[in-house]
Amino acid sequence: MRILIAGGAGYVGSALIPHLLDRGYTIDVVDLFWFGNNLPNYVGVLEKNIFDLQVSDLAGYDQVIFLAGLSNDPMADFSPAKNFIFNASAPAYLAYIAKKAKVKRYIYASSCSVYGYTENELFDEDCPVNSANPYGISKLQGERAVMQMVDSDFSVIALRKGTVSGYSPRMRYDLLVNTMFKCAMKEGMIHVNDPAIWRPFLAIEDAVMAYTRAIEANESLNGIFNIASGNHTVGEVADLVKFAVEEEFGQKIALDIKHVRDARNYKVSIDRANTILSFHPHHTVRSIVRSLISNMDKCGDWDNCKYYNIHVFKELEKLNPVDSYALTQAAGGAR
Repeated sequence: MRILIAGGAGYVGSALIPHLLDRGYTIDVVDLFWFGNNLPNYVGVLEKNIFDLQVSDLAGYDQVIFLAGLSNDPMADFSPAKNFIFNASAPAYLAYIAKKAKVKRYIYASSCSVYGYTENELFDEDCPVNSANPYGISKLQGERAVMQMVDSDFSVIALRKGTVSGYSPRMRYDLLVNTMFKCAMKEGMIHVNDPAIWRPFLAIEDAVMAYTRAIEANESLNGIFNIASGNHTVGEVADLVKFAVEEEFGQKIALDIKHVRDARNYKVSIDRANTILSFHPHHTVRSIVRSLISNMDKCGDWDNCKYYNIHVFKELEKLNPVDSYALTQAAGGAR
């Protein structure tokens, strides 16, 4: 099977691709490498703007995975206009030409951010979505655009992922568990703005398995699936990170608890993914922290701007301020 991964050099792609290669798949990546290239040397690379891809570029691929776009709220809030181009228009266009190229399946990296703010409910995929922020809205727009292209010859699977955390060769410290771990190691303190809000978290190893299950699902399968390793309040995540670091290093970690209301609050059911995709997560917050600890020698420069998507994005804007269309040249590397 030949698979093209848009944004494959990003945080998730850099962990996913070695796993897929081990399973015997042929992988090519379209990416402009905002955050460097940590991929195996024998992965094929298409250095093209997603919007410049043509049907002929996708000929011969069995599946296309969209991991590109702006990947979190700070980036979306910094430039809402570019957020909607990267997260809504780009996946729609890529799905459109993939279908014309006779690609059999399209997998879209959606987000549980589409749920916005909920009150004490476990949301499944049929529950209403009400995100009011640019990132959540754009991810929902991209999701709806690609899902409407489903037909008997074109399968589409959208994975609404929880907040991914853990070690990746393209490391990030702007994600929930990773950020708390970084603060614990650097400052001896974990900061929590709103301990009451709920978040679904997703170990990167479980994210890799979710994409694998989607790739290997029956060719007639379509649908939207919540993907998470579990649900916790942010206060509980802080406790779990604190205990794991203290257990490993024998040093006391302080908690800085504030009560600043967050407009995002959601927890999700993964029953559909369990039943239909055979997705069964195996990881916990503690196992994520253990993985981060064991890989500290590879990415222990806590302040390096390359580990924070918003810093890289701002530098690109500062060094080369261009119009919104021209900046879509970087869409392939934004994850």
